Amino acid sequence: MAPPRKNKYSVLLPTYNERENLPLIVWLLVKSFTESNHDYEIIVIDDGSPDGTLEVGKQLEKIYGKDKIVLRPRAKKLGLGTAYIHGIKHATGNFIFIMDADLSHHPKFIPEFIKKQQEEDYDVVSGTRYAGSGGVYGWDFKRKLISRGANYLTQILLRPGATDLTGSFRLYKKPVLHKLIDSCVSKGYVFQMEMIVRARQFNYSIGEVPITFVDRVYGESKLGGNEIIGFAKGLLMLFATT
Repeated sequence: MAPPRKNKYSVLLPTYNERENLPLIVWLLVKSFTESNHDYEIIVIDDGSPDGTLEVGKQLEKIYGKDKIVLRPRAKKLGLGTAYIHGIKHATGNFIFIMDADLSHHPKFIPEFIKKQQEEDYDVVSGTRYAGSGGVYGWDFKRKLISRGANYLTQILLRPGATDLTGSFRLYKKPVLHKLIDSCVSKGYVFQMEMIVRARQFNYSIGEVPITFVDRVYGESKLGGNEIIGFAKGLLMLFATT
């Protein structure tokens, strides 16, 4: 009988103007995977960043090797959902991490995600800011209120079976992520929420790991009035269709 295949973890890192953050996040990812002795690759999906993010990626590729840093750029900004679809096509791992490249998600939590997944063979493990020791640092009161409010409203309307719907630090079985992305219709801020709602629809099992979220160190935060309106519309759409 053939020995069981060793798990491999592909990290999808969509980037746009993350020149300062990319070397740090990659270093932390390499450190976390190496210390916990897991096989990995980091797929950098840069959407035509004008700040030279891709050039930094090429330097990192030289440092860590093409088997560990996989550059799969696109010509322009095409959205998060399509970035994941693009990344999955090139992923050789049987598990896929999605996370932000802006250092708001710390790779030190990665071994906890893997451990949690293995406990119950979860289809999805989601990082939560709203349970256990999870939390948010660097947000003003208004931003915390919007996030909490959005999450609370979602819990009431959709009963998703997870405590943090809008977070984007997650671990998926590769075929599960594939199916969820195929079934999602939302864009932007609502996309992550729809992924969890669809997971519940398909009866996928969802585990949670408390994480601390730190507001981005460099660059501009992307949450504004348009995102909030888009979120409200998306939430109503999901409520009507699920």
